[in-house]
Amino acid sequence: MENASKALLMAAGVLIGLMILSLAVFLFANFGAASAEAHRQNEANQINKFNSQFTKYVGRTDITIHDIVTVANLARSNNKTYDLTVSEPNNLYITVNAKTTKGQQNGLETKDTSYLNELVEYELQNLKTEVDSEETDANGQPLAYPTLPKYNCEVKISNITERVYLVNFELSN
Repeated sequence: MENASKALLMAAGVLIGLMILSLAVFLFANFGAASAEAHRQNEANQINKFNSQFTKYVGRTDITIHDIVTVANLARSNNKTYDLTVSEPNNLYITVNAKTTKGQQNGLETKDTSYLNELVEYELQNLKTEVDSEETDANGQPLAYPTLPKYNCEVKISNITERVYLVNFELSN
């Protein structure tokens, strides 16, 4: 009888040990999955933060040549960070194109600062006149102000990398 009770105690100890091991494996798997999900979420947040530097221009009506130069410099910085020189379907290269008052400008991310400054100077020399119907002069005539041309922005995001790969600017009407 004494041997039987010891055998039962040993069996109970083995069962409790197996339960503890099973619980440890279960917790390890759950924590691993939670960690992987947190990592995926962190990556998605970083991609969204990166893309927002470019997508914030979509739908705006006040984009000027200065914003285009800013985006071109952001793209150049990105391309330099990843040591990329050409756009391929699955890499992180960003291309910036703009249809400006000076004509179609492709590959602005590859242009140096002096070229971008020339674009700004050209636009400053070709200011438009915008009439403000709210303000009038002493004769009751609406005031007109010189203003830079405005642009629309289109951003394309890769299905592969989920990052911006192309930014197009076009003169708005």
